[in-house]
Amino acid sequence: MNAVEIEAAISDLALQAFDAAEFPFAFLAAFGNKETALKRLRAGNASDVPGGVLQRNNIHIAVCEAGAVGETLKALRASPATAKAKPKFILATDGQTLEAEELAGGETIACAYPDFPNHLGFFLPLAGISTIKEIKDNPIDVRATGRLNKLYVELLRENPDWAVAERRPDMNHFMARLIFCFFAEDTDIFNGDGLFTETVKQMGENNGSNTHQVLSEIFRAMNIKPAERGNAEPRLPTWPMAFLT
Repeated sequence: MNAVEIEAAISDLALQAFDAAEFPFAFLAAFGNKETALKRLRAGNASDVPGGVLQRNNIHIAVCEAGAVGETLKALRASPATAKAKPKFILATDGQTLEAEELAGGETIACAYPDFPNHLGFFLPLAGISTIKEIKDNPIDVRATGRLNKLYVELLRENPDWAVAERRPDMNHFMARLIFCFFAEDTDIFNGDGLFTETVKQMGENNGSNTHQVLSEIFRAMNIKPAERGNAEPRLPTWPMAFLT
């Protein structure tokens, strides 16, 4: 699995209802562990910590009672099984908070459970990805890439005629425009906080039925010089006038 695929898997896991018994195995699966390896761990592992799952040379995970995350992480660190199996990481969670430590370097994280995908780069060595400093420093970039990939796949699913070779330039052009709008929004090229996102939300129907029309008018406005927008044919509505380029 690559970093984008891992990000999608752990983000999905974080959104699901927390299952104490299944979390260690779901976490390992998100980092590319095959079902055969998980089956062996389910049958029995060498953890000596209550609620623990120990994968040799990889990670020692323990799910604990609410409020006992810090104490459980200490137990994992002091565990004779940890010392013997030489995992890269220890991790403790109660489904509300999550703490982990990279044992070789001593780097630690502590966060609310739903936020652990934001620490993707910290955990990438679990998938054998240990040299990508940019991903470790900027996990949000990977998450954004994953979201755009999901959008691309969903658009093709809903519009199979776009998947043909002759429509690929149109699809790529459309995705490039979206990426520019998100970039312009985040870097204050557009005036106003969240102008692109908030305009789509405000002008779009809740079921998304007119989103294509909203995007079309935004793109059309940006393709016309501001001084010429008043004479545009067909007439431009007033709400996309704020998009200056």
